[in-house]
Amino acid sequence: APVRPAQLPATVPDFTGRASFVRELGDRLATAEGSVMAVSALAGIGGVGKTTLAVHVAHQARQHFPDGQLYVDLQGAGARAAEPETVLGAFLRALGTADSAIPDSPDERAALYRSTLDGRRILVLLDNAHDAAQVRPLLPGTAGCAALVTSRVRMVDLAGAHLVDLDVMSPEEALQLFTRIVGEERINSEREAALDVVAACGFLPLAIRIAASRLAARRTWTVSVLAAKLADERRRLDELQAGDLAVKATFELGYGQLEPAQARAFRLLGLADGPDISLAAAAALLNLDVHAAEDLLEALVDTSLVESAAPGRYRYHDLVRLYARSCAERGEEPLEERESALSRLLDFYLATAAGVYALERPGDRLVDHLEPTGHTGLSFTDRHDAQDWLYSEAGPLLACVRQSSGPEVLRRAIDLLWAALDLAESGANSKQYEAAASFMLSAARTCDDRHAERRALVTLSNAHLGAGRFAQADQEALQVVELSHDGRDPLPNCWALNHLGVIAIYQSRHEDGEKYLTQAIEDFRTGENLPGEASALCNLSRVHLAMGRTASAVALAREGIEIYEGLGHTLRGANARYALGIALTRCGELSEATDSFLEALKVFRDSRQRLWEGMTLFRLAEADLVGDNAAQAASKAEMALTVLRGIGGEWRRGNVLTVLGHALDGIGQSGRALVCWREALAIYDDLGSDEAAGIRDLLARVSPERA
Repeated sequence: APVRPAQLPATVPDFTGRASFVRELGDRLATAEGSVMAVSALAGIGGVGKTTLAVHVAHQARQHFPDGQLYVDLQGAGARAAEPETVLGAFLRALGTADSAIPDSPDERAALYRSTLDGRRILVLLDNAHDAAQVRPLLPGTAGCAALVTSRVRMVDLAGAHLVDLDVMSPEEALQLFTRIVGEERINSEREAALDVVAACGFLPLAIRIAASRLAARRTWTVSVLAAKLADERRRLDELQAGDLAVKATFELGYGQLEPAQARAFRLLGLADGPDISLAAAAALLNLDVHAAEDLLEALVDTSLVESAAPGRYRYHDLVRLYARSCAERGEEPLEERESALSRLLDFYLATAAGVYALERPGDRLVDHLEPTGHTGLSFTDRHDAQDWLYSEAGPLLACVRQSSGPEVLRRAIDLLWAALDLAESGANSKQYEAAASFMLSAARTCDDRHAERRALVTLSNAHLGAGRFAQADQEALQVVELSHDGRDPLPNCWALNHLGVIAIYQSRHEDGEKYLTQAIEDFRTGENLPGEASALCNLSRVHLAMGRTASAVALAREGIEIYEGLGHTLRGANARYALGIALTRCGELSEATDSFLEALKVFRDSRQRLWEGMTLFRLAEADLVGDNAAQAASKAEMALTVLRGIGGEWRRGNVLTVLGHALDGIGQSGRALVCWREALAIYDDLGSDEAAGIRDLLARVSPERA
């Protein structure tokens, strides 16, 4: 009588989540009842739960395989993977074959194995496979049977296999698993701490199970105690072990399989702090050409030690990154090589960002006064490609800046911030940019580096100016001027004066604004910095307009446009047209003003400058109001509020609300107008702005009936 093996390990009683994978794999195994043999191969990082999922699915699918289930741990992640002929011998014995009938030859064993399975419906679970070559002899050969394979390697060369990439759990699934092990009573009282724990575990099932098991075994611990232990990245991997379970040991198995060049790449790439890394940046860090770097990275992806976030982009799981760094720091990578790798990465970002800056701002002298680099970086001929690079690299670039706070790399890191200043106005990256600038200013002061401090202050002043924090921006710009008396690095002083002039405009200090901007223009001309001169001219136009000198305001803005057009400036030319549109609106030249605003708006949208897109919509609303077109003004002001949500600061929001109130009042929606004005008044009062008095007078004139 044929033997009916039942070798599946027990499924875990607290199996959690993975519903879509369970359904997908179950449906696939069910097709084995038809005319094909089903083969599914699960791949993923160590500890992601491949075996747990496979065993769970196999148990659920037992009804489709009444003749039995075979199981083997192929030990593919270890130093000595199981030999296929040994496994075949064990399978044949499990199927009822006498030892004397089992051939010695691997090929003969495989043939007898397939013959024995013919006509039977058996599920074969091949766990922890090393590669496809190890798996092929163990696959059944006929319909009715199925194989389920788990491996850290994606088996793209396993013909006919249904490939499944298993990722970490979702935050909800991770918390559910943690709760099932620890108990609802302890978790419900410390839910936030529990979320911190599963996040520190990187939502990796093995890490969550270890952390939960440790907590469950220590009744005197609170969840917060465990969260505090895991908060220390230097100790996190050591904390994630319980009994014979250890996250570090799991990663060690995969790392031990790497060739020397792959292991070096794994260690060095783990040093970078960014959320991911591009192929070009990785090549710079590893000091390799792009093709050699890609070969190494793709090999690491195949072993599931690195993930491919998108074509040409790579990332580590948080715990794997900690493990990679521990490998580098425990003596396998000299300190000098680690520092050199990060220095090369910084050089790559600085050289490339400088090229982007130069393409966006032809003639700007900043690129001539940046720290020298040992890498040429990427080069672009199309400004859209350059912008795409800058915004796609925002996270890794800003992480690299913050990671480069030592005295040897500090100046290059701050120069990188300055060269990437478009990120401060993007909306999506403004807060991260500001945080990086603040961090680097502290680093410059710690290192007592005045040169670095001046430049860090300029970047932070620019960020605060864009965010509407004018008092802070003013203070930082004044500090730049005070630190620039030695004349060694005049460029920060020029831009600080420009910032001071803009802030004076916003604060209605027109004489101060004229003084600062006139000096800025003179200094920019001395340094032969035409784009800087054009910027200051356009800002001076705003001052003259506020002082009632409309003709000179228009002339100054046109002079700025002429300089920008001569240099081929697209984005900064839009800023000049924005200034011209404001002056023309005041002069009553509404048609020309609108045309100027619309030209600027198109460029700002194309350049993904949300701050200036929103402000241009606001200025168009102002022009519509002057032209007695309240309906269009209301529409544009509402669009401006939407675009400026979360950026630009409250003062700018108050200005837009004021204009929106006038527009709504003009179309008979007086109640909504009052709401806008009252909100604007609250903003101005909170900021202590002069505009509060005007809004208060406006509200006083509104009759109760209209409210």
